[in-house]
Amino acid sequence: MINIDRVYQTVLAMADKEQRGYITPQEFNLLANQAQLEIFEQYFYDKNKVNRMPANETEYSDLEKILNEKIQIFDTGPVLLTYSGGGFSYPSSSSTTTDLWRLGTVLYGMGGLDDIVVQEIDRGELVTYGKSKLTEPTLSRPVYVRRNKRIMVYPAIITNNIAATYIRTPKQVSWGYFVMEGKALYDSNPNKTTHFELHHSDQSELIYKILKLAGFTLQQDQLVAGAHGLEMSQVQQEK
Repeated sequence: MINIDRVYQTVLAMADKEQRGYITPQEFNLLANQAQLEIFEQYFYDKNKVNRMPANETEYSDLEKILNEKIQIFDTGPVLLTYSGGGFSYPSSSSTTTDLWRLGTVLYGMGGLDDIVVQEIDRGELVTYGKSKLTEPTLSRPVYVRRNKRIMVYPAIITNNIAATYIRTPKQVSWGYFVMEGKALYDSNPNKTTHFELHHSDQSELIYKILKLAGFTLQQDQLVAGAHGLEMSQVQQEK
């Protein structure tokens, strides 16, 4: 977790409000959520890049470990899925989770070690699979296809005991505040404030991204350029 008040105060100090404009709490919250989402999405691009690299434990193992640690924060499940209308609904958001980002492993069973992994196939393969006794879906070898944000499991007699793991998106952050004598003051009340869920090592990059976005908002080219340079230096250091 990254403390949102620490980030906001750092952003204000670096933006130098007397010379480059004041970033209001409302503006900061919008920019902060955009910056958080950009960093979150970058995790998966970086992981894909690392996975394509030739095996080299001494050079890349630490980077892969760090990326897995960052993604693990958002790894959810397995959770039971709801069946209706011939299929299972995607995992839904609740008070503790937000939107599904990527579906992980689909499981069939009772939540034990002997649960069966349901294999994903595309719609075209479904017809082919059903034409042979060797490949047709069975209770011990089920398959699924995705259709209109639903999971269609075969054989179709399976109508319960389907669970899935998934990666969720970060919660929306919010710098909570109250106004005293015309000035916005930080309010740590959890009903008003939601901190960043990103890995603590991303704090500097998060600040630089918010500064860069703020520069566009305030039409301050110097701020944009400076923040972009700091952001690139941080990214190169991590790589």
